[in-house]
Amino acid sequence: MRAKNVAILESRLGAQLVELVAQRGGVPFHAPALAELPDLDPAQIASLVASLEAQPAKLAVFQTGVGTRALFAATDALALSEKLLALLQQMVVVARGPKPGGALRARGVRIDRSAADPFTTHEVLQAIADVPLAGVRAIVQRHGTVNVELDRALEARGASVVEIPTYRWSLPADTAPLASLIGALERGEMQAVVLTNAEQVRNLFAVARSLGRADALRVALNRTLVASIGPVASAALREAGVEVGLESRPPKLGALLSSLDEALS
Repeated sequence: MRAKNVAILESRLGAQLVELVAQRGGVPFHAPALAELPDLDPAQIASLVASLEAQPAKLAVFQTGVGTRALFAATDALALSEKLLALLQQMVVVARGPKPGGALRARGVRIDRSAADPFTTHEVLQAIADVPLAGVRAIVQRHGTVNVELDRALEARGASVVEIPTYRWSLPADTAPLASLIGALERGEMQAVVLTNAEQVRNLFAVARSLGRADALRVALNRTLVASIGPVASAALREAGVEVGLESRPPKLGALLSSLDEALS
């Protein structure tokens, strides 16, 4: 990717990704497209733990590492972590991927089922296909938005789903870099765009719509190499009418950058 302009929309690991692109000789253009805002209500968490003592759940699904850590940080502050850990011992505990798995293991939580690569909702549901759910209470650690697909699938099998919000996704406070990126894409100044989250796609188009340039953005992206971290981000791109130039396998930053480097070379 030497001397190629590469747009990066990642927020949390954005600085790291910028550095990695620069190390490979690329010219990074950083336009964070996502803000992660805390969405934990201590009173709600305390109420949840109390309700689980009164009406135990049989299934617990943890979707993200950051959300899992935030949940335990909240129960630590409430002196409820031991109760939560004891309650989890009675449940089938599911980790969506290695990040929530690592956060759970750090707390000594037994993991009964782990979603397979590429760690999407489909793999979560496959991992629990044989778990009886009729009349079961299930808790789901929410990522940035409600996982409607997962909740509906669990409910269709008879489960009563309780979402645990830990953080929510939003547009960044400063959307000027995204507006600048849209202009650069329209002018053909970017050789590649790196998407690491489906919500980045939606937020990029939300900014474009606010500027009256959504159609122009779609055209611009379709003449640019669009690199996706995995199937969830790719689905959001296709839903927006954007062709996916490459999809990382496995869905990790290192593999994504190696594929991008090869494609641009």
